[in-house]
Amino acid sequence: MLDIDLIRNDPDKVRASLRNRNYSEQLLDDFLRVDGEWRKLIDEGNRLKYERNRASEAIPKLKGEEKQKIIAEMRQVSEKIKQIDASIIELEAVRGEIVLNIPNIPDASVPVGKDCGDNLIVRSFGSDRKFDFAPKKHYELGEDLDIIDFVRGTKVTGSGFFVLKGDGARLDRALTQYMLDLHHCQGYTEIFPPAIVNKAAVIGTGQYPKMKDDMYWCERDDLWLNPTAEVPVTNLHQDEIFEKEQLPIAYTAYLPSFRREAGRNADTRGIIRVHQFNKVELVKFVLPETSFQDLEVLRDDAEAVLQGLELPYRVLLLCTGDMGFASAKTYDLEAFAPGADQWLEVSSCSCFTDFQARRARIKYRPEPHLKSEFVHTLNGSGLALPRTMVAVMENYQNKDGTITVPKVLRPYMQGQELIE
Repeated sequence: MLDIDLIRNDPDKVRASLRNRNYSEQLLDDFLRVDGEWRKLIDEGNRLKYERNRASEAIPKLKGEEKQKIIAEMRQVSEKIKQIDASIIELEAVRGEIVLNIPNIPDASVPVGKDCGDNLIVRSFGSDRKFDFAPKKHYELGEDLDIIDFVRGTKVTGSGFFVLKGDGARLDRALTQYMLDLHHCQGYTEIFPPAIVNKAAVIGTGQYPKMKDDMYWCERDDLWLNPTAEVPVTNLHQDEIFEKEQLPIAYTAYLPSFRREAGRNADTRGIIRVHQFNKVELVKFVLPETSFQDLEVLRDDAEAVLQGLELPYRVLLLCTGDMGFASAKTYDLEAFAPGADQWLEVSSCSCFTDFQARRARIKYRPEPHLKSEFVHTLNGSGLALPRTMVAVMENYQNKDGTITVPKVLRPYMQGQELIE
């Protein structure tokens, strides 16, 4: 979340951010109104408490009617203070809820834009494969080779779920192992966290309340199915203070993720947009002065996955109107799927500055004698499995309907070269 002092002291900056991010400026207006009421009550409460303290000092020296009069007046003052304190608590709760709904402020390097049409292509890697036949879509390949079963996925759970079988399941597992091994070599510590998280965790990384309708809620226990491993991994250090020498900290984690895809067409055919998917995540805790440099490194680490798979991809710098709620700067990695003839987002790499750290109360101590400050957090998918699998299947398909296994994945599939 944003620093309350920043919102209070530089509302023009926050207003411009809301406007550029397509958010209602009413959020700021509501904050300023509630915060103004809160400050008035604080001042009034402090004045009355000062008056009461002065009276308490004077009362023992008074006698008779004058003493009784002051005591009666202070009873009224004490009752008024109780009412003010109760109102202050109520206003703090309202203000806190407003602040939780105000998005992060984009970095100055982020282009101002309305939607995905205003994103900037930073660079491209590889060239589109030229086919001497009409390439199939991934779900056609999956059904023909009997490695993806959509009918039984729907039977077991419902629309938006699928079953990987045989070499489909093995390909998914090979991709996961390849990514985790690569990120281990890049210096990330592997984590396998819980796949169910509490409310504090989804608040900490910014999914709640903004995206609560897109998550699966276990109402009986007030727990949430993991929407992305960013949530449990970032919150591993909730309410902790690092020493400066401990930073940066880099984690990688594999987890199944769950999203309701509320408000979207979740019935799109295939596995491009589904309710359950595997993902390998990258999370970093870094010093504020290096966070945007660290973002470039994290993005390179995610790109290395696509380069190893020899998939054509491009890097986009997202504009203000297309960034995630908590992000200050985001790069998207998109792999090309020739069967569908479209670019698929397989990773978003973001710097959140201190936005998540404030919500999760994650700090570091610049020097032993100095006050602790908030760390900066980074996150990126390295990568999301279903869409990466789509790109592999469609780019590596052959005229006879088989799929060539990428070279880097063959050691994880016992040397298998073809899915047939």
